[in-house]
Amino acid sequence: MPHMTAESRLDLPEQLGRIYDARFAATRQYRNDVWKILTKDFFQRWIPEGSSVLDLGCGYGEFINNIRCAVKYGMDLNPGASHYLADGVNVLAQDCSDRWNLPDNSLDVVFTSNFFEHLVDKSALSRTLAEAHRCLRPKGRLVAVGPNIKFLPGRYWDFFDHYLPLTELSLAEGLRTSGFNISCAVARFLPYTIVNAPHYPLAFVRAYLAIPIAWKILGRQFFVMAEKA
Repeated sequence: MPHMTAESRLDLPEQLGRIYDARFAATRQYRNDVWKILTKDFFQRWIPEGSSVLDLGCGYGEFINNIRCAVKYGMDLNPGASHYLADGVNVLAQDCSDRWNLPDNSLDVVFTSNFFEHLVDKSALSRTLAEAHRCLRPKGRLVAVGPNIKFLPGRYWDFFDHYLPLTELSLAEGLRTSGFNISCAVARFLPYTIVNAPHYPLAFVRAYLAIPIAWKILGRQFFVMAEKA
């Protein structure tokens, strides 16, 4: 999470717990069912089963619990997150813009979904990308999904903890500046949010992933993948 003063850090984990419990409690099971499909039908193709993976801003573990890989890490400041991570997931409860408690060249993939917008500024994002670059092995991947401000000029700010507006192009530029090569930058990928939204049948989720033309209609989140140079 963002770099903050010592005073502001004191109540941040507790505040995060309250915010996320209120926001996600009613949709937690559905979110996990959706992520089972997302990991199996889409993200797994870029994540070898023998790889070491960090879920940055892991939340309740919907990605890292469901992805198949050899070594799993989940990083989050919310103290409630660790209770939802599966056995075998190594928890890193720390500020992501500080030095990560991981060796250089120790990860194959850094994955993050709906997290970068919670960083307080681009300085915090740059420090976070620098740590991802340090910890990834050569040719290691950073995979990011997040709300695209181009398609959410007003709704983006409906969440109390949104700070940093990004597009697929601004994130790609930041990644290049941090030593990454861009593999792909898709402007429209997933719909914006499950919060206060219809719970579509899971068959619809599978069909949506299989029909990229639908992304251009309903997609409000970007998908960016980069490789450590």
